[in-house]
Amino acid sequence: METKTQLTEEELVARAQKGDRQAMSRLVIDYRSRIYHLGLRLTGNEQDAEDILQETFLTMVKKIHQFKGNSSFYTWIYRIAVNIGLRKLKSKPHKYQHISIDDPDFEYISSTETAEWPTFDYSRVSQKHFRKKLDQLIEKLPDKYRTVFILRDLHELSTEDTGKILQITPSNTKIRLMRARNFLKEELEKLVNTEALI
Repeated sequence: METKTQLTEEELVARAQKGDRQAMSRLVIDYRSRIYHLGLRLTGNEQDAEDILQETFLTMVKKIHQFKGNSSFYTWIYRIAVNIGLRKLKSKPHKYQHISIDDPDFEYISSTETAEWPTFDYSRVSQKHFRKKLDQLIEKLPDKYRTVFILRDLHELSTEDTGKILQITPSNTKIRLMRARNFLKEELEKLVNTEALI
């Protein structure tokens, strides 16, 4: 007899769409940690992250029959979570005044080789104090840059999947990520210079 652990995600989704509660529970278990951390990164607040988690899964239960399989299931559920998170952010006054990282020339950036763009290795930031500063800087990013940075660099999603979740083009995704990385890199360099944390 087939056990739940042998089911693929596609099979779990198909069963959940037919009202299988065990399949629905399995999907919740598989995604709850990722969705919670996504909410936490978006809002910087544990209670908000819990709210996003709960609302995401309530929406999933209500709308799973609408999932057509045109994209992966995680792209679909991440989009729900990001939309809920962004709505929550819009309903609150901003904790920090956003620092302007206005759009540079679109054509120039589009023609820039991806290899020349800055990279950012979050895992190397290990010191507690430094990590806390970085989290504060991520919160300073305007929402559209923060979401791309979180999905690409912290959740390690592909450019294509990030674009699908945010419903923007891959070029736009790359540009927003580049601006977010540049901003964080510059701010972290200032910290390193002033606090000698490395």
